[in-house]
Amino acid sequence: MQNSQFLAVFYMIMSMVAYQISASFAKQLFQVLDPLTVVTLRLCFASILIFMMFRSWKIIKRLPHLKWKDLLFYSASVCLMNVLFYASLGKLPQGIAVGLEFLGPLTLALLSIQRKIDYIWVVLAMIGIALMVPWQDTQQDHFSYVGAAFALGAGICWAFYIYFGQKVVRQNIGMHALTIAITLSALVMLPISAVHNPTALMQTQYWGQALIIALLATAIPYALDLMALKTLSKLSYGTLSSLSPALAAIAGMVLLKEHISLGQSIALLCIMIASIGVTFKPKSTVIEN
Repeated sequence: MQNSQFLAVFYMIMSMVAYQISASFAKQLFQVLDPLTVVTLRLCFASILIFMMFRSWKIIKRLPHLKWKDLLFYSASVCLMNVLFYASLGKLPQGIAVGLEFLGPLTLALLSIQRKIDYIWVVLAMIGIALMVPWQDTQQDHFSYVGAAFALGAGICWAFYIYFGQKVVRQNIGMHALTIAITLSALVMLPISAVHNPTALMQTQYWGQALIIALLATAIPYALDLMALKTLSKLSYGTLSSLSPALAAIAGMVLLKEHISLGQSIALLCIMIASIGVTFKPKSTVIEN
């Protein structure tokens, strides 16, 4: 397998690790700020970070010549994915929210299958997610069907994020595409949040936490995703996304000495096999149009 394929998988793993850590931080911040305010602060700080990191002032002259249809759909999917996922985190346990959201990329992977053997990897990933998610939490009083709907909606937006992300990277504008998407998302959310809860936005004592979340949840993972999507197909990306809850479980076992049940062990095995299977494939099937 080419080095570029290994590198793309590495980018995805690093992206998922950063995003899962940020979700835990965001969940803690929800105790003092509402999810809409948190996602707005995150997007605003992320737009500044990304603009400076990638020196995106260089793209200003090229703005009239870009393919704006793909960029606008990509930006809309980024914005809605963030809003819906954070809304679900405010109403659901993190494990349930993450598990439901993953149905989006896995469904896209299923629809992108071109070889019969790839059904095995996607089905294994789906079984792994089903076994990994703590469904017993749905029996608790704090489970919300509205939150579940938000998570599923975030999953649909995630599928569009992958689809249009692949189209955007072909415009050869590099990470400036991410700057455009995050900036547009921030510009849309800022007035909405200002009307919804203007005082919350100005509680500067929480800006430091929001800045960290912006870095871990947006600047780092989305940049890594764009680099990975240059090489990975929708099938590979969608299936490999199932590694995220597996990585969270492994981190809990290693760092926090948390117990992993037999079902979760089987889930980890299914996800790992699926990820290996979809990664080691003939060169001709790596990139989809």
